Amino acid sequence: RQRLERVLKYLLDENEFLSPYGIRSLSKFHQSNPFVFHVNGQEYRVDYLPAESNTGMFGGNSNWRGPVWMPMNIMLIRALQQFYLYYGDSFKVECPTGSGQFMNLFEVSKDLANRLITTFTREPATGTAQAGRRPVYGGNETFQTDPHWRDLILFYEYFHGDNGAGLGASHQTGWTGAVAKLIQLYGMLDEKRFL
Repeated sequence: RQRLERVLKYLLDENEFLSPYGIRSLSKFHQSNPFVFHVNGQEYRVDYLPAESNTGMFGGNSNWRGPVWMPMNIMLIRALQQFYLYYGDSFKVECPTGSGQFMNLFEVSKDLANRLITTFTREPATGTAQAGRRPVYGGNETFQTDPHWRDLILFYEYFHGDNGAGLGASHQTGWTGAVAKLIQLYGMLDEKRFL
């Protein structure tokens, strides 16, 4: 229990792994504190990069170095559900870390699922510049505003760790399409029906 609390403190921290669109693969802490190491006189660094890489290392994209990956997030949601089945309402954590808001692990899993889902949904019509825009399409005006394209949903390989924009291949219906299952699951269940 104590180890899980310690892990979740970092996982649910918006200055570390928790983004508005899911869990990042690498902590945002490394944006200002890169991990640097030297081998044979050569310096290597692991920075937090919210989108594409700035080097050719690892194939030239930032795979695992900051972006949000749907399969990793789905596995975390499933683990949180299992821990909720074990601990029930007796185990609550602060979510997000530092917010003063405490949730049981089912509620945390639902919050994480909602973050993933909002990647694809339109921002509420609040009069802001982002109103009616889908985070998944970032600055792509055709997909954001063209009536012939704006309702077509692409399932990107991974997502920008800070703004949710889709990155990589746009036909990942296998793992990214699993967001539909999250919509279905949390549309049907609450924590009482889950037990």
